[in-house]
Amino acid sequence: MPSTTVRIPTRDGEADAFAAYPDDGERHPGVLMYADAFGLRPELRDKARQLADHGYYVLVPNFFYRHGQAPVVELPPHIGEAERAGLFDQIMPLVRAHTAERAHRDADAYLDFLAARPEVGAGPFGALGYCMGAALALRTAAAHPGRVAAVAGFHPGSLVTDEADSPHRLLGGLTAEAHFGLAEGDLSPEALAELTRALDAAGVDHAIETYPGTVHGFTMSDTSAFHPAGLELHWDRLLPLLLRTLQAG
Repeated sequence: MPSTTVRIPTRDGEADAFAAYPDDGERHPGVLMYADAFGLRPELRDKARQLADHGYYVLVPNFFYRHGQAPVVELPPHIGEAERAGLFDQIMPLVRAHTAERAHRDADAYLDFLAARPEVGAGPFGALGYCMGAALALRTAAAHPGRVAAVAGFHPGSLVTDEADSPHRLLGGLTAEAHFGLAEGDLSPEALAELTRALDAAGVDHAIETYPGTVHGFTMSDTSAFHPAGLELHWDRLLPLLLRTLQAG
């Protein structure tokens, strides 16, 4: 399974990213994978390789590249409750600096990079993300209805906020089929209703599912939130979504 670090020109500089893809000389659908707030690290590289093994070119950008190459924040091998507070003291300024405007500019560059790769088919692409990456994936899909046919988010954060540029307010042009896998307590009943209304109004196929017994961050095996059954359910939902939207026919 080839994998490599790549450099992506953006309007604000150059983003480092990780790419994994099948070693068969063929062109494969491109998938943009956004990390959680802990960023690009071995856990995300492993997920990219696993997804690539199913026939995809998977690109995982360091969306904090304006602050340095990954890892922007040094992480322990395992992130437990004792480490979280100190890490988030370092990470939250980076999260706040990653504005919607920056996210949209970067998404343009990431998709253009995928389109130019000789290993990637003509499209459409998929976008998926974890935690804050789920919001980035939804923004990407909504802003690129002609290019993104599948969007997925797991233990999502900030899909529904009070801000004018909240992702759920930007779905008028969304055409991608969507799946959101929630941990218990990820969205309040009011936020869940808002997101459902927005997806219904967009007229897209979508599913929002709460994965039983999980807590926020359940897909990440390098954290204390990890839930093996939740991770497997995430693959059970993600792989068919990508198959029917990116590889059908």
